[in-house]
Amino acid sequence: MRSRRFTLGEPPFADGTGSGVTVAVVDSGIHGDHPHVRGVSRGVFLGDAAARSDFVDRIGHGTAVAAAIREKAPQAELLAVRVFDRTLRTSAEQLARAIVGSGDERARVINLSLGTTNAKRTDVLRDAVEYAAARGALVVSARELNGTQWLPGSLHGVVGVRLGGDDREAITVELVNDSLTIEASRYPRPIPGVPPERNLSGVSFSVANASGFIARLLSVYADVSTLADLEVTLFGDHPP
Repeated sequence: MRSRRFTLGEPPFADGTGSGVTVAVVDSGIHGDHPHVRGVSRGVFLGDAAARSDFVDRIGHGTAVAAAIREKAPQAELLAVRVFDRTLRTSAEQLARAIVGSGDERARVINLSLGTTNAKRTDVLRDAVEYAAARGALVVSARELNGTQWLPGSLHGVVGVRLGGDDREAITVELVNDSLTIEASRYPRPIPGVPPERNLSGVSFSVANASGFIARLLSVYADVSTLADLEVTLFGDHPP
């Protein structure tokens, strides 16, 4: 196993802003006018065909996820892919469509702050991940939680994420048998006047923080287009 800890202020993340990088946020939509989000490039709802252009977040989860990504990569372009409507529930088929659609939209990072523990959904999600990866997308999703494996985060070719601690400006990256895992903070962007313990928290935001770090890196290392490229960039030598 190889392991490295990085902070926002050191290579390969120090000079990144997310500029030129599209991050697909597959979630409950995004409130683009939220001050922590500051705009959404485009979006789609993969539910009722009559409302495909309605990507407004009615739950709040996707907006909090987007805000965490935006904090790390302030100039990234956000693509809202809404798969949740009034509850945080969707199907594996819908999720697979979202991954494929994000790949077609040339997203370079696909943030999945969601997943399933149902192993019967492995094939449909693997096919979607491979499709998106072939189009240059890095899929970022929770690998495991409390000892339980999640999909698609535990699949080969996905950047798997685990819960980290309090430091939102640092990540730990592990490479085991060609499987890349990032441990990132469980906390979203802080809300002024609200103590951290009363804010949202969880692996959803570990994933979002990891995606923000990756988008930041990609804006500096534009030739990184595969998981293997990312592994080399993270574990190779970088200039001071």
